[in-house]
Amino acid sequence: MKVDRQRIVAAALDLLDEAGIDGLTTRALARRLGVQQPALYWHFRSKRLLLDALNQEILARGHKVRLPGPGQDWREFLIANARSFRGALLSHRDGARVHAGTEADPGALPQVETQLAFLGRAGFTPELAMDLLVAIGRYVVGCVLEEQAEYPANSGRGPDLDAAAASHPLTAAAVGHYRRSGADGLFEAGLALMIAGAEARLRDRGAGPAGPACP
Repeated sequence: MKVDRQRIVAAALDLLDEAGIDGLTTRALARRLGVQQPALYWHFRSKRLLLDALNQEILARGHKVRLPGPGQDWREFLIANARSFRGALLSHRDGARVHAGTEADPGALPQVETQLAFLGRAGFTPELAMDLLVAIGRYVVGCVLEEQAEYPANSGRGPDLDAAAASHPLTAAAVGHYRRSGADGLFEAGLALMIAGAEARLRDRGAGPAGPACP
């Protein structure tokens, strides 16, 4: 039976959700598709190339906020873009591990150019804009990687840490905040700090008020 590239990617995503990235082997994928392993190599010469294709598919399905809207404030866009990216990675098991180590698809360069031009109108140089986009992107991947990491049941690590922190009042208060915030709250707090840092960098450059970008 012949298989095309899209069918392989769809089956690989299903296998990823069931078995995780470590269980996503060419042998298991070929078995699922009812073909011999060499049939997969015709389309993907290595697992890394398959993971690159999975990453593109995950982003195509779930990452919907890639470009700014007319007249949108640069901060609002970056926050919405980061949330969209995070949601896409969280939509599949080990999504962050699939994405880690990839670069932008050459076909996405017009999108990158638009983002850089948008941030340029807000006062960013291309270099500073790229630094910010990469920093936020890697922050998202790191956060999702932590969220998707397997945490052993009944490990005792959480209660043990909380009990040990009780004798350190500042740490106890901070750990309590950490527990209450949860993954969503911690993500939003860190993202807000990054945006504030970008605002400060613009002020240091003398770019003037960091207001809405031009449409």
